Amino acid sequence: MIPLIDLAAQYRSIKSDIDQAVLRVLASTQYTLGDEVTAFEGEFAAYCGAQHAIAVNSGTSALHLALLAAGVGPGTEVITVSMTFVATVAAILYTGATPVLIDVDPRTGTLDPGLIEAAITPRTRAILPVHLHGQTAEMDAICEIARAHGLLVIEDAAQAQGAAYHGARAGSLGDIACFSFYPSKNLGACGEAGAIVTSDSALADTVRMLRDWGQAGRYNHVLQGYNYRMEGIQGAVLRVKLPHLDRWNDARRQHAAAYDARLGAAGLDIPQEAPGRHHVYYVYAVRVAERDAVREHLLKAGISTGVHYPVPVHRQPAYADAVRVVGALPVTERFAAQTLSLPLYPELSGDQSERVCEALLEVCVGQPA
Repeated sequence: MIPLIDLAAQYRSIKSDIDQAVLRVLASTQYTLGDEVTAFEGEFAAYCGAQHAIAVNSGTSALHLALLAAGVGPGTEVITVSMTFVATVAAILYTGATPVLIDVDPRTGTLDPGLIEAAITPRTRAILPVHLHGQTAEMDAICEIARAHGLLVIEDAAQAQGAAYHGARAGSLGDIACFSFYPSKNLGACGEAGAIVTSDSALADTVRMLRDWGQAGRYNHVLQGYNYRMEGIQGAVLRVKLPHLDRWNDARRQHAAAYDARLGAAGLDIPQEAPGRHHVYYVYAVRVAERDAVREHLLKAGISTGVHYPVPVHRQPAYADAVRVVGALPVTERFAAQTLSLPLYPELSGDQSERVCEALLEVCVGQPA
């Protein structure tokens, strides 16, 4: 079976370094925050091209705190998309604000800047673009609109560690950015973890307090905060992995290029890397009709696949009545109905990607490759 992702292969490649890092934390007894987390914050901020990184316990917590620091709360609105994991919208609801959902670009699946103006109201506080599948949104246009209306831009970069837009990395493109280090991500922890990245010192100071019970010094609680601190082991693991990230992303891009060559030549609807973007392919999602039948065919051929995301947020029972949808979302609906994620990870072999192409072409084009 060819897996959708192979975390064990990655662990084997750096096992000694990971094991030593974990043992180092156990010996130090700095289990929450501590020196390893502080060091990772500095290294990750520098990697993103930003001044500050604040490490937290998940990508969802990162979104929640970034929104709060940006002044999002009851009576305000945040413009974002429905083609995302529910955490994007849930974090807005945690603050008491209203998520306002618009459609996505048909090439990239990221927020369509041309639809933002119609969604802005006097209550709008921020725009939250999602860098879907490892490709950034159209940030110049988004930021220009935000500046014209006095809005903040919060990047949901949960899937975009190392992605870039015209040479600038995700995390440095808006006012504040949110990352997830869920184990499957391009830069993944050995458990849950996340980070907020910004070059705004005031935002950074607020987030830093909010993640640790609102403290400005021990037992001096100046904000109503949260216990969102990163564990020391996760900081140590991420420090080991960060120097490998660009190499791993290069491998992902090479595998994606191989898929592009075989599948695109056969007429399949493959992912599009927009001009000026550096796509890091957290997910390689083709669009196919009769997706369930295609998945079943690939499974019988020994190939695992995934779907990101089969039911958009505005159609989820828990969120349908809690959001405001601006206009129809036909592109979102089409992505949700047709996208199929193929196996893609740095350790994928050429023979494995060839098998994937052969099986997919056989069912979609009706002929073996």
